[in-house]
Amino acid sequence: MTAPDTVVLVHGFWVTPRSWENWIAHYEQRGFRVLAPGYPGFEVEVEALNADPAPILAVTVPKIIEHLTAVINDLPTPPVIIGHSAGGAFTQILLDRGLGAAGVALNSAPTEGVRVVPLSQVRSTFPVLKSPANRHRAVGLTAEQWQYAFTNTFTEEEGRALYQRYHIPANGGILWGSVLANFQPGHQDTWVDYHNNNRAPLLFVSGSEDHIMPPAIQRSNAKHYKSDTITEIREYEGYAHLLPAQKGWEEIADHVLDWALRHARS
Repeated sequence: MTAPDTVVLVHGFWVTPRSWENWIAHYEQRGFRVLAPGYPGFEVEVEALNADPAPILAVTVPKIIEHLTAVINDLPTPPVIIGHSAGGAFTQILLDRGLGAAGVALNSAPTEGVRVVPLSQVRSTFPVLKSPANRHRAVGLTAEQWQYAFTNTFTEEEGRALYQRYHIPANGGILWGSVLANFQPGHQDTWVDYHNNNRAPLLFVSGSEDHIMPPAIQRSNAKHYKSDTITEIREYEGYAHLLPAQKGWEEIADHVLDWALRHARS
């Protein structure tokens, strides 16, 4: 088979495709075509979304998946899909629907059925979940909240610089929906078939110091998969949630892409 020549990078909440800027350049230097599609309405810059969060409020998980599906279906061959945080959950959904040659979920948000809720995650998401009224709001983090949830292993100066460059509000309704997914009848937006033998290989990557999506979540999510398809997990010591921007990210970027290329399906 021909190895994938395209990488699709899927961002998470509280950030935009700009959060992938280092990985885009790195993979392009390795000769890959790299796409980092934003969610619908996120085509503008960070500063514009902070000034007017209306596109954030308008987005839904089905709309995000529909948009990412269209981007991938336009490609001539299946890509490697790499998602961070909520993008990790979206990567799992895309793979479950038959897309991609291989997938990597970095510090991934859980898909439906994963009920592990560490205290650090509760504290990280409390700015949104403290009030049901936030289900109808775009909720941002303060610099201090960002430092705890995203950059707790960075210096305060590094964390604040990344906050200024990457941070946007998140859709409170989607976050509340993910919390309630395990307590409502029927399949919700983040459901995947854990027994799907036709799914592409999937690698979970976890930072040991991640507060918002700690290793326990990645381990539980990986264990839910009961299919015959390759599902593996790696943990990197000393890494926080914003792993794609932490010192040493280049080595991880190479490791995960090399894994995806080795295991990619035709």
